[in-house]
Amino acid sequence: MATAHDVLKALKAISDQNIAAHSSRFFKTGKGEYGEGDQFLGIRVPEQRKIARNNKTTSLDEIEKLLQSEFHEARLTALFILVLQYRSTTAARREEIYHFYINNLNRVNNWDLVDSSAKYIAGHFLFDTDRSTLFELAESNNLWKRRVAVLTTFYFIDRGDFSTTFEISDKLLQDKEDLIHKAVGWMLREIGKQNRAELENFLKPRYKMMPRTMLRYAIEKFPEEHREEYLKSLV
Repeated sequence: MATAHDVLKALKAISDQNIAAHSSRFFKTGKGEYGEGDQFLGIRVPEQRKIARNNKTTSLDEIEKLLQSEFHEARLTALFILVLQYRSTTAARREEIYHFYINNLNRVNNWDLVDSSAKYIAGHFLFDTDRSTLFELAESNNLWKRRVAVLTTFYFIDRGDFSTTFEISDKLLQDKEDLIHKAVGWMLREIGKQNRAELENFLKPRYKMMPRTMLRYAIEKFPEEHREEYLKSLV
């Protein structure tokens, strides 16, 4: 069975300083930015997925060690392994993985880490059960926990269940963070792809209160003329 050391060794063997420098800029690691202090080895995502597949039997204890790593790619690879395990196991084991995930959310601390895991673990697990955890996360002071709350609902949207996304979106309507505006707008856009009428029923009493980025994301797939009607009415 693979260890955290094995996974880190495999990652470091293909690290690239040029990619690391680019990633540091891309993920806003400067002082005061959302990814402040994050460290990068410099590894493309497909390579991380390959390493995850090669180490998919890593225990939860070892995955937790990876999640504690200072290196962004170690944490992302850990989550790739966790998703692989979740997809291929029993209901009892899925529950264990879900609770492990929720208990380690403080290390799911950048947008790609959230987006690569919330839908596939929390979304699947919570689809047929109590979703109150998501409303607690939506009220967190932690940006990434709030993003987990809304991105988890992507799984529900794929199955035609929009209610929780609308409720979470209402809670986050006045959020101060651009990454939440984008996440909420993205999920609303996904609803609109399936049922534009339901999306518009949500938007009409709220769109003038929405951050502009959130609205732009939500209506991105509308016909151009219809998009302009929304945007011009804000002037």
